[in-house]
Amino acid sequence: MTMSKKKKNKPNSGFKIVLILILSVIVALLASVAFIFINLQPISSNDEQFIFEVDKNTTFNTVFKQLEEQEIIKSAISAKLYYKFTSDENLVAGKFSLSENMSVSQIINTLSNEKFIINNDVQITFIEGEWVKHMADKFEETLNIDANELLTLWNDEEYIKTLMNDYLFLTDEIFNNDSRHLLEGYLMPNTYLFDENSTADQVTRKLLDQTNKIYTKYSNQIESSELSIHEIFTLASIVQYEASSMDDMESIAGVFYNRLEKDMMLQSSVTVCYALDIGEDDSWIDCEVNPNLDSPYNTYKYNGLPPGPILNFGEMAMEATLNPIESDYLYFMADVYGDGTVYYSKTYSQHQEYVNKYLR
Repeated sequence: MTMSKKKKNKPNSGFKIVLILILSVIVALLASVAFIFINLQPISSNDEQFIFEVDKNTTFNTVFKQLEEQEIIKSAISAKLYYKFTSDENLVAGKFSLSENMSVSQIINTLSNEKFIINNDVQITFIEGEWVKHMADKFEETLNIDANELLTLWNDEEYIKTLMNDYLFLTDEIFNNDSRHLLEGYLMPNTYLFDENSTADQVTRKLLDQTNKIYTKYSNQIESSELSIHEIFTLASIVQYEASSMDDMESIAGVFYNRLEKDMMLQSSVTVCYALDIGEDDSWIDCEVNPNLDSPYNTYKYNGLPPGPILNFGEMAMEATLNPIESDYLYFMADVYGDGTVYYSKTYSQHQEYVNKYLR
């Protein structure tokens, strides 16, 4: 008797197709969820504040579109979907303080809560590189706080000692008799919202709160540095004054570290600018032709760092000062008459060639 082999059942091709389709849908859904989740995150780490106004009868859909156009959120569509499925909050009309480091969830929470409405706040922007005397002038113009009162407070040792309890970056090194303004370099530039009835102490602490955020972010690097906190702040202010791009800040910081290590004078003309109290309308050439000016801030005449910071720097200068580009360069100069390119040199003769070529 002949036995016939049983045929094996072949997998159903239709089942395979259905399975593939199901998996494809699952993958697509997961990808969509991931995409939406990413788009709900803050657009950047920038904590600069700005005023956003919500009109009556405006919907969240309209607000999301406005925020996307202003590049405050990544995607209006993702924000709409998130709001539709997770929130039943109602939009509140009024003025609110927002920033790029807020997530969509935080923005929804802010714009739907009356306690975040701004009633009497004044917005003031301080740019990187401002001097305290100019900051004091802005406060006088916008908040009617006397500029001289502020400058007196910012140079009051007893007052600053009370601040030290709350701000660890303020150290006794600040109290240098040669310093022009004791808090120069410690008031972090940013866009701020101040109550129109703010006092001199309140605005000071708000500025220092922002400085503390930056200090805390880099505190580990600062503590591991061979320079003190005051010296880091001072060097960062010079780096800020000398350069505008991150690459040049890092390279210039590296040059200054090289000079300090070799016990060479920094010979930074911007310190002469500060010593001369050069204003916006004055010629920068005055900074270059006064290397013999007798001032403790003149790094052509006195070795090492000046008594303190020469301006109020931004976070980029702090980061560059703590993360300099290592090189053998000891000199640099900028083509101020051309495209601003900074040229670096290992020798003085090479530096002079650049000076003769681009500045004379």
